[in-house]
Amino acid sequence: MKFVDNRLALTKIQAILCVIVLASSIVLVSYSLNALSAEPALFSLTIKSRPASFGEALYAVPHQKFLLLVTVGEVDQSNIEAKTVKITAASLGCEVTVYPQAISPGQVGEVTVIPNEGQVGKNLTVTIQGERGGVSQTETVTFEVIEEEDREATLGPEAILMRDKFVQWFALEHQEFAITNETVWTGTVVNPLVLVVMHYMFLSEDWEMYVTWHIMIPPYDWSRVYLRPRYNATAPTYAFEISSIQGQTEPQAIEIPDWV
Repeated sequence: MKFVDNRLALTKIQAILCVIVLASSIVLVSYSLNALSAEPALFSLTIKSRPASFGEALYAVPHQKFLLLVTVGEVDQSNIEAKTVKITAASLGCEVTVYPQAISPGQVGEVTVIPNEGQVGKNLTVTIQGERGGVSQTETVTFEVIEEEDREATLGPEAILMRDKFVQWFALEHQEFAITNETVWTGTVVNPLVLVVMHYMFLSEDWEMYVTWHIMIPPYDWSRVYLRPRYNATAPTYAFEISSIQGQTEPQAIEIPDWV
């Protein structure tokens, strides 16, 4: 009788194990099928020029930076496991760089396009693509390359003088910016067709400084700067003005205009 009881007990254990294995297999197969049938998460791709243009047309100057900002958004806001979106860009006959090359919602990528002299008089297209998990989105931006002989040589040195007037003040009054005389900047001509008011843009590791100034007699000889933290904002978050350059007035915070 004991032998029979042991066989019955063993049979019951084997049956239980079979049920467990079968249930686990069903769960695994179900999970695999759901994973295979799940569609990749969709995302949106948005492009914005910096600085903002005046009118619908965009213009660039040979050997100067044409800057575009890239952001992505989740189409399905409940997608909490979304990965970063890889960003690539290209424009025929231009030097193109992308940084960072992968972004998430809330981050800002920068596409820098530098045309050469051979592109003067042409309308060029920048093609920007975002890709994630087999899903891609593509946007294009068209701009015209215009001839602005010696524009950099004329504007660059004066723009540096304007910038440094604010930098010295930032180092004393806005130490939270970490902008000092030691900050390294690269400069570029922007909005080349705008006259009377001069436009120039500087980039440091952390900041975009958009500088404008008005060539007039006092008290209309003002200068303004607009600061954008790179990689997490698509528009300036601070603006300051020197109301008279020759009058050597101290910079003051001002409201950020809508057009900036």
